[in-house]
Amino acid sequence: MRVLGVDPGLTRCGIALVEAGAGRTVTALDVDVIRTPADMALERRLLEVHRAAVQWLDSHRPDVVAIERVFAQRQVSTAMGTAQAAGVIALAAAERDLPVGFYTPSEVKAAVTGSGRADKAQVTAMVTRILGMQTPPKPADAADALALAICHCWRGPVNRRMEEAAEQARVAQNRHRARLKAAQEEARAIAGGKAAL
Repeated sequence: MRVLGVDPGLTRCGIALVEAGAGRTVTALDVDVIRTPADMALERRLLEVHRAAVQWLDSHRPDVVAIERVFAQRQVSTAMGTAQAAGVIALAAAERDLPVGFYTPSEVKAAVTGSGRADKAQVTAMVTRILGMQTPPKPADAADALALAICHCWRGPVNRRMEEAAEQARVAQNRHRARLKAAQEEARAIAGGKAAL
């Protein structure tokens, strides 16, 4: 399974491709940071991020895309830009019928380091170790993109099985409710018939 990991942002957007092997083996195939200047108009910055994402998707052909879920930050403008960048990347994936997994920063940190409170240095150190890299990926956005892809490799299949099991449970519950309702209606009809006698 090839996973495109994306740490969304307007100024710096980390993007990385990894391939999952047997067990928990993960291999880094490519990593980069998409950059747009802060003085460029927002729509142009989003276009640049989208174009870069399209190029990665079309050249690397991943099986799935893993994007960091945007959470409330103290600076609303930063959160908005991050969310917009994540949106154009998710759109590019959807245009190619690729599934997209969203992960919170704490989910990614927990998957890679074992602690949802790990700092950037710990995440970078573990990504370097997991991927057997000679030097740590820089800047932190590149390491974060790799961490997102690793997180999906390790948690994505489990999450998918849980979602499938939950859906099967919903279907079974709806069938049970339908049978129960039919039985209740039949019992009422029989009771009504006896009362008429």
